[in-house]
Amino acid sequence: MKARLSLLYFLQFGVWGCYLTSFGQFLGSGGIGSKIAWFYAAIGLVSIITPSLLGRLADRTGRPERLLGLCHLLAAIVMFAMWRYGMTHTQLDFSVFYPLYLLFLAVYMPTMALANTATFGLLTQSGHNTVTSFPSIRIWGTVGFVAAMWFVNCAYWNDGSLGFSFSEEGIVGHLRFQYNAMQLLCSSIMGILTSLYSFSLPSLKSQQRDSELTTSDKIPFKDSLKMMFSKREIAIFLVFVIFSGVCLQISNGFVTPFITHFSGVAEYVASFASGNATMLFSLSQISEAVCILLVGISLKWKGIRYVYAVGLFAWALRFFMLGVGNPGDGLWLLIGSMLVYGIAFNFITIAGHLYIQQVAPSNMKGFAQGLMMFMSNGIGATFGTIAAGSIVNKWCHWEMVSVSGSGAPMRLFMGEWIYPWSIFAAYAFVVMLMWLIFFRKNQCS
Repeated sequence: MKARLSLLYFLQFGVWGCYLTSFGQFLGSGGIGSKIAWFYAAIGLVSIITPSLLGRLADRTGRPERLLGLCHLLAAIVMFAMWRYGMTHTQLDFSVFYPLYLLFLAVYMPTMALANTATFGLLTQSGHNTVTSFPSIRIWGTVGFVAAMWFVNCAYWNDGSLGFSFSEEGIVGHLRFQYNAMQLLCSSIMGILTSLYSFSLPSLKSQQRDSELTTSDKIPFKDSLKMMFSKREIAIFLVFVIFSGVCLQISNGFVTPFITHFSGVAEYVASFASGNATMLFSLSQISEAVCILLVGISLKWKGIRYVYAVGLFAWALRFFMLGVGNPGDGLWLLIGSMLVYGIAFNFITIAGHLYIQQVAPSNMKGFAQGLMMFMSNGIGATFGTIAAGSIVNKWCHWEMVSVSGSGAPMRLFMGEWIYPWSIFAAYAFVVMLMWLIFFRKNQCS
C-alpha cells in the first residue's frame, strides 16, 4: 500500500511540475507576460473556495479516492483544451486563456487535500501508522515534480519525433517544452494517468460522518474566528502568516523568465544556466525535500520564534542572491538561491503548521489549519503576487531578442531585474525584524 500511494504522489505532483515553474516563460512567449502575476495569484484565489467544498463532498460520500480520480480527469480535459488553444494561437488572448486556467485550478487544486484524505484513510485501513508512514510517501511527490521539470526542460518535438537537448543552439533548442504549449500537453497526459491510477486504488470503507463530527464543526465560523484571534500570540502569528505568504508564489512566477532572460544578454548567450532555467529551478524542490528533515529538530532546539525568523531571512537571502547572480561568475549565487529555498519554504510553511497545531484549541485544530492556509496561500500569496507583478513590470518588459546560434528570435523578459529582487529581499528582511519585535513567545522549544 505504501508503494502504491508513493506512486500516486509521484503522478499527482508530476501534473504540476510539468508546467508550474516554466509557465511564466510560455505566457511571455504568447504575448501576455505582463499578466504572469494574475495567473499565479489565481492559485490562491481558487484555493480559497473549491478545496473546502470538494473536501466536504468527500466527507459526505466517503469516497475521496473516486472524487480524486474524477477531479484529475476533468483537470486533464481542461489542460488539453489549454494546450490546443496555445498550439493554434501564437498570440494568447487573456480573456480566453485565463478563464480556462481558472477552471483547471478549480478542479486540480482540491486534489491536494483529496490525495491526503485518501492516503490517510487507506493507510489506516491497511494497518499503517499515518504519522510515521506519510513523510516517506509524500517525498515522492517532490520527486515527481522534479522529474517532470527535468523532462519539459530537455524534451522537444520536431518533425514527428521526440528528442532531448540541453543546448540553446539551433532550432530544436527553442522547441523545448519549457518554452511552448507542449508543457501543457505533458501536464494533461500526466493528469489522465493520475486519474486512471486513482480509480485503481482500493475503496475506502464507508464511515458515518455524524459519528466523526467534531465540536469545531458545530461552532459557527464567526465564533471560531473570534476564538482564534482572542489569543494575542496566535493573532500575531496569523497576521505574519499573511506577510510571509506574500513570498510564496513570487519565485514560481518570475524565477524562470528571469534566468532565461540572460539568453538575450551578450555576455551570457548560450550559457548552460540561461538555457536550462527549469532544470536549475528544480534544485529548489530538491532542497525542499532535504530541508524538511531539519524542521522538527530546529523547532525543538530553538523554538518557533527563531525558526520562523530564519525562514524569513532565507527568503530575503534567496531574493538578494537572485538579484546579484548571473549565469557567469555569479552562477554560484543563482545556485545558492535555489538551495536556500528549502529553508525558506519549510521554516515558514511546515514549521507554521506544526506551531498552529500545537497552540490551537483541541476542538479547533482542523479549523486552525484551514485558517492558516486561507491566510497564507489565499490572502498573502494572492495579493502579494499581484503586487509583485506590478513591481516587476515597472522595471522589466517582454521583447523579441535575437539569440546567437538560434534559428529565430525569442521573446524574453528583459530589464533591470536587480531592482524588483532587491525590493522583495528588503520586504522579507523587514518582515523578519517586525516578527522578532512583535512575537515574543517561543513555543515548540
